[in-house]
Order: sequence, then structure tokens, then C-alpha cells
Amino acid sequence: MKPPYDITSEILKYIASISEKIGVVNAKFLTKTNPTLRKQNQIKTIHSSLSIEGNTLSEEQITAILENKRIAGPQKDIIEVLNALNVYKNLAQLKFDKEKDFLKAHQSLMKDLIENPGKYRTKSVGIVKGSKVEHIAPPAENLSYLMKDLFAYLKNKSELALIKSCVFHYEMEFIHPFMDGNGRMGRLWQTLILMNDYPIFEFIPFETLISKNQDEYYSALSASDKEGKSTKFIEYMLQIIDKSLSELLENSTKKLYENDRILIFMENINQEFTRKDYINYFKNISSATASRDLKSAVDSKIITKTGDKKMTVYKKN
Repeated sequence: MKPPYDITSEILKYIASISEKIGVVNAKFLTKTNPTLRKQNQIKTIHSSLSIEGNTLSEEQITAILENKRIAGPQKDIIEVLNALNVYKNLAQLKFDKEKDFLKAHQSLMKDLIENPGKYRTKSVGIVKGSKVEHIAPPAENLSYLMKDLFAYLKNKSELALIKSCVFHYEMEFIHPFMDGNGRMGRLWQTLILMNDYPIFEFIPFETLISKNQDEYYSALSASDKEGKSTKFIEYMLQIIDKSLSELLENSTKKLYENDRILIFMENINQEFTRKDYINYFKNISSATASRDLKSAVDSKIITKTGDKKMTVYKKN
């Protein structure tokens, strides 16, 4: 059964805006961003998603953990970061429409934090805000077929990934299939669904904006609960995605420097290449700039040069 939602003018407005920005991002080669920026954005994503759940570690501490340095901090918070780093590092190996991969990701994300990670809950749960019960999740005996239905919906190729990702995020939060880790799994899986159609989402930390506006995030979930459909949550999440893309484009006005270009090109080439191949990849650089980049890469022993003049070819070391 398809989860209920309405297509509103707000949703259409954000889909048009997001689609346009993704086109600009692709045109500027931002999907092939350098490894340093990718690492920074992954750290922001992990920091924001975990801080929503109460993790106290800073971005600097998470960076230190990533670099295998010792830090002072609560052991539980350190384990959460180590688990998240492991999951995000292997994110591209997970299939967004496979329930077994979903359970595998939860197992890795919640390892050494809860009993039976990677297994659906066997008890009833309610979400309490202050002294008020905000949401009673469906009974544990219904979880198996509810989650199977939700993953069947993910296989629906007629649905836009932008909407599908928001619907899944909301419905999974509503079902609340785990005793703990539901919030971080909802945000992780939305990223994975988006990545399947738009690789750029691997390193867009939209969780940062959610973290800054947590009340709005929970209000959107609550409003959708009251309406019995995910419309309000879709509107909220598309707005967050749109803002995240705007920030990426604003921060990318700086030109790619020589080392960045070389690193990006090396990540995306596996065979011998010529200067012409390099220029075709970065269409906005001059032949003189291409020659300087390639000479610098040869001097740095990143690539090897053979032949001379028009017969010159390069290969990765």
C-alpha cells in the first residue's frame, strides 16, 4: 500500500528549486568534490545527526577520532561516533530498497550501545515529550508486515526519489521499528535513497540544518501524525534539502585549485590519459593551466609521463 500524502504547491515549488540546484551542482563538477571537503562534510553529518540524539562530542573531537587520536569524552558518545563513521564509510555498499541492508546498517550503527542491534523491537513503545505521550508506535507484532510494505514502496519506480526519501523517513519514524536508533536511521536512510539518484547527497550534510532547527523537525513529524499523512514532513524536509544545496553552492564559489583538480581527476580515471582528456574533464581551464597541473603532478610523483609533445600520455602511479 502506498503511504498517504498530498502533492501541494509548496512541495512542487521545492522540487523545482532542488532540481535546478542539482543541475548547477553537476555542471560545476561538485559531485566530484575533493576528498578533504568530502571528509569535512561527512564529519558535519555525523556530528549533527548524533547531536540531535544527545551526543556531546564536537566536530573537532569527531575529526580526532577519525584520525585515530585519543580523546576525552563519554564512552557511549565515542562508540556512537565510531559506529557512525564505519556506517557512513561503507554507505555506498548498502542498497536503499533492501530490508536486510537496513537491518545490517542498524546493527553497525547501534553496536555495543543496545541489546540485539539490527533486530526489530519486541515490545510496545511510546514517545514522551516532557510529561506528555507524543506518539504511540504500532504494536511490535505488526512490525514485520509494516516494514515489508515500506520497503515494497521503495521499489516503486514511479515515485520521485525526493518525495520517496521524505515519505520513508516519516513512515519509519512513525512505525518506530527499533527500541533505539530510529531517528539516526531515518536520516541515514533518507541520504541513501537520495544518493541512489543523486550522488551529490553523499556529502551534503542536511542534518546540520535539522540540528539547528530541531523543534521544527519534531513539529513537522507531529503535524504529519495528527493529519495521518506525511505531507507536512515532506514540505519540511524538501525545504531543508533546498537550503542545504543553496549553502553548498554559496560555499563553492571558490575556484578549484591545482591540487584539488588533480585529486578529483585521479579519483575518476583508471587508464592512461592525455592532456586533452584532462582539459575535456575540466572544460573551463586553459591548455596552459592543464600543462602546469600535469607537470606539478609528475613532479609530485602522482602520475608518470611517457612520450613527447603530441604523443605524451600520463598514467596514475
